[in-house]
Amino acid sequence: MSWLRAQWQAWWQSRLAASDYLVLTQRRVYILPSGAGLMLAITLLCMLVASINFQLNMGYMLTFLLAGAAVVGMHLGHANLRGLQLRLLAPQAHFLYTPACLQVQLDNPRAQARWGLGLAVQGDENLSWIGVPAHAIGLVDLYWNAPQRGRNPLPMITLETRFPMGMFRVWALWRPASSVLVYPRPEADAPPWPQGLSPSGEVGHARLQGGTEPESVRPYRRGDALKTVVWKKAAQAMARGSHDLLSRETAHTASGVLWLDLAGTGLREREAALSRLCAWVLRADGSGQDYGLRLPAQTIAPSHGPSHRQQCLEALALC
Repeated sequence: MSWLRAQWQAWWQSRLAASDYLVLTQRRVYILPSGAGLMLAITLLCMLVASINFQLNMGYMLTFLLAGAAVVGMHLGHANLRGLQLRLLAPQAHFLYTPACLQVQLDNPRAQARWGLGLAVQGDENLSWIGVPAHAIGLVDLYWNAPQRGRNPLPMITLETRFPMGMFRVWALWRPASSVLVYPRPEADAPPWPQGLSPSGEVGHARLQGGTEPESVRPYRRGDALKTVVWKKAAQAMARGSHDLLSRETAHTASGVLWLDLAGTGLREREAALSRLCAWVLRADGSGQDYGLRLPAQTIAPSHGPSHRQQCLEALALC
C-alpha cells in the first residue's frame, strides 16, 4: 500500500507545473467534506427521515435550514482560497540538519478579508495559520529539513482552510520551482588544521593557537576580524576627524597562506571530510586568515572576507 501511495503521489505531483508564483484559480482549489461535515450530513439525513415519518413541519424547516447553511459555507470556504496569489521568496542557503526557512507571501487582491489560512510543507501536520485583510499582503515562514547536502528541490506546499464553519476542507497544492543550497554540517570540535603550504611551496604556520602576538600594524582591510582592529588608535583617529582604521599584523597572519583540502583532513569518509573542511573554513574566516580551498574539480585562490567564505561553502556543498 505504501508503494502504491508513493506512486500515486509522484504521478499527481508531476501533473502540477512547478512555479514560484501561483494564482489559485477554480481548477487549482479542491474541496471535500471534513469529519464534522460528514457527521452533519448523517445528522441531517436522520432529521429528514424523522420529519417524513412523523410529518413534522418544524423538523422539515430545521433540516433544510441547516442544509442551506452548510451549502452557503461550502461556497464561502471555496471563495476563501479562490483568487489568492502565492509567491515564494528566494530561500537562503543553510547548513545540513538546520531547518530551511521558506517564506511564502500571500497577496489578497479582493475587497474581502480571507480568514483561517493554514500553510505547511507537505507531510507536516503542523500548519502555520494566518489571516490576510482586504487588499493586503501576508507573510508566512515555513521550516523544512533538507535530506542531503547540495542543491535540493523544494517540497510541495499545502494551503488549506476550513472557514467558515469547519464542515468542508478546502485545499490547494503548490509545487515550487526553486531549490535550496545546503552546505555540509560543520564538524563539532574540529581539530586544528595541519600546516598549510603557501603558493610558492613554503610551509606556513597556519595554527590558530600560535603566533597571536602583534608584530606590526597595517591599514584595515575589508573582512578583517574585529579583534584585530587597534581600537585605541581608531579612537584617536576619530577624535582627529579621520575614519582610517588599523589592524594588527600577527605572526599568524604574516606567515604563509593556508591551503585546505580533503587530504589534509585525514578522513577517508567523504561527508566527514567535507564537514571538517567546512568547520575549518568558518574558523579561518573568523580569524581573518587568508585561505584557499583545493577540491578535486575546483581550486579557489586564497583570500578572505564574506564573499570568499560563501564561495568556499558553495564549493563544499556542490563537491
